[in-house]
Amino acid sequence: MSNTGEQILQTEYSEIMQKSYIDYAMSVIVARALPDVRDGLKPVQRRTLYDMYELGIRYDKPYRKSARIVGDTMGKYHPHGDSSIYGALVVMAQEFKYGMPLVDGHGNFGSIEGDGAAAMRYTEARLQKITQQAYLADLDKDVVDFIPNFDATEKEPSVLPVRIPNILVNGAEGIAVGMATSIPPHNLGEVIDGVIAYMKDPDITTEEMLEIIPGPDFPTGGIVINKDELKDVYATGSGKIRLRGKVEIEPMKGGKERIVISEIPYTMIGANIGKFLNDVYGLVESKKTTDIVDISNQSSKEGIRIVIELKKGADAENICNLLYKKTRLEDTFGVNMLAVAGGRPETMGIVDIIRYNVQFQYELATRKYTTLLNKEREKQEIQEGLIKACDVIDLIIEILRGSKNVKQAKACLVEGKTEGIKFRSKLSQKTASMLHFTERQATAILEMRLYKLIGLEIEALIKEHDETMRNIEFYEKVLGSRAAMAKVLMKELKEFRKEFAVPRKTVIENGKAAVYEEKKQEAIPVVVLMDRFGYVKSIDQATYERNKEAADAENRQVISCMSDDRLCLFTDIGQMHLVKMSDVPFGKFRDKGVPVDNICKYSSDAESIVTLLPLAAMKEQKVFFVTAASMVKRVEGAEFDVAKRTTAATKLAEGDRLILVGTVREEDTIVMQSKKNYFLRLPAADIPEKKKSAMGVRGMKLAEGDEVNAAWILDGENNPVVTVNEKEVALNRLRIGSRDTKGVRR
Repeated sequence: MSNTGEQILQTEYSEIMQKSYIDYAMSVIVARALPDVRDGLKPVQRRTLYDMYELGIRYDKPYRKSARIVGDTMGKYHPHGDSSIYGALVVMAQEFKYGMPLVDGHGNFGSIEGDGAAAMRYTEARLQKITQQAYLADLDKDVVDFIPNFDATEKEPSVLPVRIPNILVNGAEGIAVGMATSIPPHNLGEVIDGVIAYMKDPDITTEEMLEIIPGPDFPTGGIVINKDELKDVYATGSGKIRLRGKVEIEPMKGGKERIVISEIPYTMIGANIGKFLNDVYGLVESKKTTDIVDISNQSSKEGIRIVIELKKGADAENICNLLYKKTRLEDTFGVNMLAVAGGRPETMGIVDIIRYNVQFQYELATRKYTTLLNKEREKQEIQEGLIKACDVIDLIIEILRGSKNVKQAKACLVEGKTEGIKFRSKLSQKTASMLHFTERQATAILEMRLYKLIGLEIEALIKEHDETMRNIEFYEKVLGSRAAMAKVLMKELKEFRKEFAVPRKTVIENGKAAVYEEKKQEAIPVVVLMDRFGYVKSIDQATYERNKEAADAENRQVISCMSDDRLCLFTDIGQMHLVKMSDVPFGKFRDKGVPVDNICKYSSDAESIVTLLPLAAMKEQKVFFVTAASMVKRVEGAEFDVAKRTTAATKLAEGDRLILVGTVREEDTIVMQSKKNYFLRLPAADIPEKKKSAMGVRGMKLAEGDEVNAAWILDGENNPVVTVNEKEVALNRLRIGSRDTKGVRR
């Protein structure tokens, strides 16, 4: 103990961190990110709706500024910043996000294409009718517990008395610590039918439930194409739903057709519509299809309309399949039906969710009718007292006139005390002493106005009492029988369905897998250009001829081949990487191209490019290799026609590296230059043929510390001149020597 009376506790740091992290995680899970299975709302949504209810912003009242709602919610119930509150308000008003919007927004609340809502000072909102009637009704009947707010100055409901399974109707999404929820929206009418079916048969199976609720109903429509897989998804509460947009093929003038997308997958809303358009542009630019002429987004307030115009004679069905395979026109919605149940997160199937909801409905109804019954019994007590008072009204008036104060009169009415009260006769006094009204009845009698003694008023009082007795009988019946309560709940649910249910938008079926038959593109001659930075592109032959001088001067390699060929990229560590010509961008002469390591497995950090050769030309010839250690060989070009994207082109000794790779003919000659300026010219025919896995033979005898640093293939047309010690050396004039000799020094 210290002098100040403080106690110092020693504990493991790891234990403190663990406890703190668990506390933080549970706070995020329960109090922020996951919805409660009972009302399907996160705390921020619940508090916003309750605040609107408290402010009286009803569906039949004028709109109020969103900033007013946000400020009031933040000040009273949710001290976490205005953006989270306004964000929740906006989403609850977006009909393309919610199956049944809970807020009626007035102004710019964002668009399906990802446009954000206007600032809260510009927009207005009020409750939707369904929110008021099915989410916030009966709050005055003690149906839910109220808890203190963050600073204990206000009370807020721990859960809203939601009468329908909101968690299914509107779905939910949220990321907590170590877990996430993703629940798709469903059709209100179907969900209500499912709840009624469960009330009638609590042992209903998932399969039977799916006959009533066949699957999700997204506000954007679309088509669910894996109907047979939904049973497992809804039984376990997790899985994948495959979605497609709704596509129609319309005829155009001149025999052309266009693809019109009128509904999109739910996962495409927002910025993903723009991404879809860019993906379609990308298919055209990369030559995946040449049948698309134009694409335009003609969407408006009336709905989605994306138009893709096709060439005459194009196979529209095949293009649709391409869009399904290569864009988000077909997408996956990951389902994880995770919600807070009993204060802890739980993954539930559809029947489990409905079971929790029905239990909640019975709890709400029990509390509601208990409150109503108590109120009716209070009314019964007062009414019976007033009726009884009317029968002895003359005596009561005599008591009131003879009493000195209210307390004395009340004591007489309740306990029959007559002391101190002046009566006209002993009989009156004796009768008064026999009175025994209750406290509540006596108070009502003393507060009763004289006009209540009119005959019609007394008749009305008797009728009111009869009505009260009928209500008491009904409430006792409901509270006394589960079946009677279920009947009442089902009747209310049917009324909600009749008033608020809308037709299903999403079609559920077993769709065929999208199979795209790629058109065989006619091969054309092209020229591949690779600059000194390793960027490659291809251009057509005519473009190259027009820019030949600039192309040859600016590029490290200029290769003629066909557009359906493959290129072999050889590197100094003896690797060969295959590059498909379809991956090499085709365009204009001044286009930048792409880095070669983006379209093959070449790594610029670990290896250097020696050369790039077209495979078709290689297969007809021999391929010649020279290494720094002067190992040489010829290999049949067909050996390099392999399926693997990367393969060993040759075997290298440790520390050796490739200097030259090229195609060679029998009549060609080879020149090697060493670092010490020895030159050796050999006939290509003298170089032995080997397998690509072989190391080769020694081509030039090197002095100690010397190595080959350059090599050339001379074919009669290619006669390079090199400068050595400020003297030019014409390589085709070098004397032809023998293999494994030193050569001549220059």
